[in-house]
Amino acid sequence: MNVADILLIIDKSQSNMTRIKTLLKKMAIGALILISVVTASVSAFMLHPKFGELPVGERQIRISRSPNFRNGRFQNRTETPTYAPGYSLAGELHKQIFKKYPGRCPQSAIPSVKTDLLHLTEDSNVIVWFGHSSCFIKVDGKTILIDPVFSGSVSPIPRTGKSFKGTDFYIAEDFPPIDYLLISHDHYDHLDYKTALALKNKARQVICGLGVGAHFERWGYRADQLIEMDWDETVKIDTDFAIHVLPARHKSGRGFRQNRTLWVSFLIQTPKKKIYYSGDSGYDKHFSEIGNKYGPIDLAILENGQYDSAWHYVHMLPHETMQAASDLKAKQMLPVHHSKFILARHPWDEPLARIDELSKGSEIGILTPVIGEPIKLEESYQPFRKWWKAID
Repeated sequence: MNVADILLIIDKSQSNMTRIKTLLKKMAIGALILISVVTASVSAFMLHPKFGELPVGERQIRISRSPNFRNGRFQNRTETPTYAPGYSLAGELHKQIFKKYPGRCPQSAIPSVKTDLLHLTEDSNVIVWFGHSSCFIKVDGKTILIDPVFSGSVSPIPRTGKSFKGTDFYIAEDFPPIDYLLISHDHYDHLDYKTALALKNKARQVICGLGVGAHFERWGYRADQLIEMDWDETVKIDTDFAIHVLPARHKSGRGFRQNRTLWVSFLIQTPKKKIYYSGDSGYDKHFSEIGNKYGPIDLAILENGQYDSAWHYVHMLPHETMQAASDLKAKQMLPVHHSKFILARHPWDEPLARIDELSKGSEIGILTPVIGEPIKLEESYQPFRKWWKAID
């Protein structure tokens, strides 16, 4: 090989390197453009009002004074990691992508009963469950609606998170004027944007945790409709009627920033009844503390569904739900947070089957109405059929 051949090879190599550099530069520019477009699209999407609003101004000042708000976010009273020991984000993602979990959705429609809520008698004392955690309560002359979700979805992403067939039997127009709309926290399966809009002129007042009112104000609610409370604070209704805002063990957030609003449970204390609603919560000592202070509880509405051993610090397993009912000194228990959406990997009917089995021999009455079937609060015992056994 002579000098001319060597120079020719070098020249070709330099030319190839130039082409490679040019190609890499074009690829880098293309990637930057793609990232910019995706970022802009996500940012625009996140501006939709359904994502709500973070607390600012006077609302944030009040939050900063809460003993439950530290290091820029609300904290549980017991350390609450996202995953239990032995589990990890990577492992859970791998299961979600590569493993199959049969039976998560019923093949047949969930049964429902259409109760005429608009024409209940003045002296009616009932609770009506609407699937998942949504409940209507008429007790001692007051109307209360808890965590209503009637839009058919619990996801901000269109065409996802859809409800089971047969579970969307009620809409906002089916309800009488609501004295108190109770919101346990701002996750989409408890605070539904479309439902909140539909109830804006029907709900006299909203009771929620600190910061959650910012969402409602963005959605057009008046400031005087909103009552935002910290744990262990009380809304006095009448002489013998109060709603206590109490702790839960959970998380919050509708966007990328989490735990900027407070999650709560409620105790509705009327002249004749004590009704407790857990909201979403992992098992913790707050149940026994509430039971010791306010018990016995006439009816405990407790989370029992959308659970997993990996995240049981923030969602109770069925045996923990039974223990919570016992801690509360509950006479009866209505298990909720099931039978409407797929938010976990267990079969859709497992929560009811397990709580039914666990309750055998217990003195706590387990209430299992179908959607829309009234629970009569003045009756000490009301039998319900095990309707989930007849669903494919």
